Amino acid sequence: MTESNRSKAITLRIAQQPEADELLGRSPLAAMIGMLLDQQVPMEWAFSGPFTLAQRMGSDDLDAHEIAAYDPEAFTELFSTKPALHRYPGSMAKRVQQLCQFLVAEYDGDASAVWSDAGTGAELLKRLKALPGFGDQKAQIFLALLGKQLDVRPTGWRAAAGPYGEAGSHRSVADITGPDSLAKVRAQKQEAKAAAKAAAAAKKR
Repeated sequence: MTESNRSKAITLRIAQQPEADELLGRSPLAAMIGMLLDQQVPMEWAFSGPFTLAQRMGSDDLDAHEIAAYDPEAFTELFSTKPALHRYPGSMAKRVQQLCQFLVAEYDGDASAVWSDAGTGAELLKRLKALPGFGDQKAQIFLALLGKQLDVRPTGWRAAAGPYGEAGSHRSVADITGPDSLAKVRAQKQEAKAAAKAAAAAKKR
């Protein structure tokens, strides 16, 4: 059974902005959208996006039904208005709408339903990988975030999350609990990129 206690306040420090982090802690959809936006932009920018989007939609939370039915051009405008919610506001606005449309069709718009009755980590990973915009790595990182910080821990969740599920690691957003850990995760990512670049250069020799 999934262990989850959504009645208690969960404090996240990913966006490094109190109001944005508060929304991530109480809104499963906001956390999911933040994870979707987390590519090709700084992590803080990605995970503050849901809060800014909610503000621009005139609400203190996000609703999958409302986003799914939103006029696509008007929704893109919400992303594009400066400061933009992403480096690629048009394409990411489309992806967020596709995600919400999928949630409406498959889970009645409830993002938490993706994991609330998942019996195992492997089952949850499979569900996450089925989400639009969630590839293998993004699904594993989000699974690690759910387990490490959001009290969603089906049997075998660490193994399903792969290296991102390891305790004490600093590999991803799942490990960010404040400025210090953010710096460590960023350093780890830079080291990984440098290593990959060196390996690619070695192959060309």
